[in-house]
Amino acid sequence: ERVLEAARRLDFQPNEAARALLAGRTWTVGLITTDGIGRFSTPVLLGAEDALGAGRISVLLCDTRGDAIRERHYVQTLLGRRVDGIIVTGRRTDPRDPLPGLHGVPTVYALAPSTDPADMSVASDDEGGARLAVEHLIGSGRTRIAHVSGPAHHAAARHRARLTESLLGDAGLELSGGRVHFGDWSEAWGRRAAHAVLRTAPGTDAFFCGNDQIARGVADTLREEGHRVPDDVAVVGYDNWDTMALASRPPLTTVDMNLSEIGRVAALRLLDAMDGRPA
Repeated sequence: ERVLEAARRLDFQPNEAARALLAGRTWTVGLITTDGIGRFSTPVLLGAEDALGAGRISVLLCDTRGDAIRERHYVQTLLGRRVDGIIVTGRRTDPRDPLPGLHGVPTVYALAPSTDPADMSVASDDEGGARLAVEHLIGSGRTRIAHVSGPAHHAAARHRARLTESLLGDAGLELSGGRVHFGDWSEAWGRRAAHAVLRTAPGTDAFFCGNDQIARGVADTLREEGHRVPDDVAVVGYDNWDTMALASRPPLTTVDMNLSEIGRVAALRLLDAMDGRPA
């Protein structure tokens, strides 16, 4: 008790380098991301920090900007710092190659799963999210539903489109306009796609959009064309990005990917692996 009282009086701070040498751990975790703007990686990071903070573990953020050479450099830097584990995330849900040369350092892939089934990956349930959106629209009486999404080569766009068509088919319905409208993840594309759908399928009574940016563009076009949302035409987005969902007129119905929970679960899985309980 006298030692602890002296430490408090002197505001003593333990030497973390010495502590790491004694324990064989550095109490640091690396987070490698390709998401330079932080749109997806920041919520994942915040969720991971919630879980890691309880153990006083610090997170070192490394932004590769999608550059393979930069990624290899950061891997070597983190290994040189003797991090206890690594979380890998990005801005897309497409599976990615595992990090090379980790030498047994525990690693968890968050949002963008590893292509190696032996790795631990924590991913968003894209198909479950699409099911929520489509069943919501069908349940509210919509029968002519258009689907506007991002690039067809993105896994998220393909998965959501495939399930949308399947669910509509199960309900005896077809896509309004007869096809999925693939484009890019932008408001501008949402506006162009909405014009195209209204021109070819003027009876469309709902849009399921691949993200909130597209949905906001669709909603703007519908309003400009004199359609009330959601009275005349319903619009559902995806991601629950507050900047888009709340600023849209009216505010969007949207599917929340729960990115912070993905980060939290990834961190918990990493802690298990660091404690010798890999899964």
